[in-house]
Amino acid sequence: MEFWPEFLASSGGREFVAGGVGGMAGVLAGHPLDTLRIRLQQPPPPVSPGIVDAPSRPPSAARLLRGILRAEGPAALYRGMAAPLASVAFQNAMVFQVYAILSRSLGSESSTSEPPSYASVALAGVGTGALQTLILSPVELVKIRLQLEAAGHKHRRPGDHHGPVDMARDIFRREGLRGIYRGLTVTALRDAPAHGVYFWTYEYARERLHPGCRRGGGESLATMLVSGGLAGVASWVCCYPLDVVKSRLQAQASPAARYRGVVDCFRRSVREEGLPVLWRGLGTAVARAFVVNGAIFSAYELALRFLASGNGQRMVMEEN
Repeated sequence: MEFWPEFLASSGGREFVAGGVGGMAGVLAGHPLDTLRIRLQQPPPPVSPGIVDAPSRPPSAARLLRGILRAEGPAALYRGMAAPLASVAFQNAMVFQVYAILSRSLGSESSTSEPPSYASVALAGVGTGALQTLILSPVELVKIRLQLEAAGHKHRRPGDHHGPVDMARDIFRREGLRGIYRGLTVTALRDAPAHGVYFWTYEYARERLHPGCRRGGGESLATMLVSGGLAGVASWVCCYPLDVVKSRLQAQASPAARYRGVVDCFRRSVREEGLPVLWRGLGTAVARAFVVNGAIFSAYELALRFLASGNGQRMVMEEN
């Protein structure tokens, strides 16, 4: 009965809950742009034997968006959202709590009131990114398969719609545990350095926009939005080629796998489609990253303040 008030009374409990709120806000804000990114990253369909015409150019994001809305309706932009939304509260809560613990433990400051150094922030982000791939990789696999299902990348009979649980069960039955964790290595290679850049950029940007806020807080909502958005953009730019490879590896089913691994996917994609393929969809990803991560950090910081103030009021009432 007393677990929840005691949990929220601790800094770790408040960071856990606020991280979950931030993650859900990010999914709701950015999933349509994420669907566009995933579809833009996929390779063109193989040319049928006897066809000598040059392959058509990949569609732009605007053209693809118009095509999806015309052929599939607005609901297609939210396909696969249930998978990350169902798990992102726990996943993001763990990310922010692990990051807070690591950044404090890696810091050399003698006073707990001092913010962690930027080096500690970056190292904590790298560790957090590596650990969270164990949760993130299966979730993104299911999300990608669902997002591509309506685009002709069917894993079941046409018209046989199903949700994330059915998709996960189907992947496990066909490909086993190895199939569920397809792309784990490249996800870790993407997320570990990207999270280091992510948290470093956020802490640096918010301090530049509102000097002294890392120590005393008090930054505005605009500072949170801009700092979070810049952090998301920086992390995506530094890891985007690996994200293209990851999306392609996770989109393929085991019996008809097109790529044998990370290196093979990288080489074949560049050889068949040119070096620009590694940056295909970057504009959509950057736009999404700014929106999503501005929402994540703003919701996280506001939830943290709300929980801290609510807990303070509760303790005063109990004392009275």
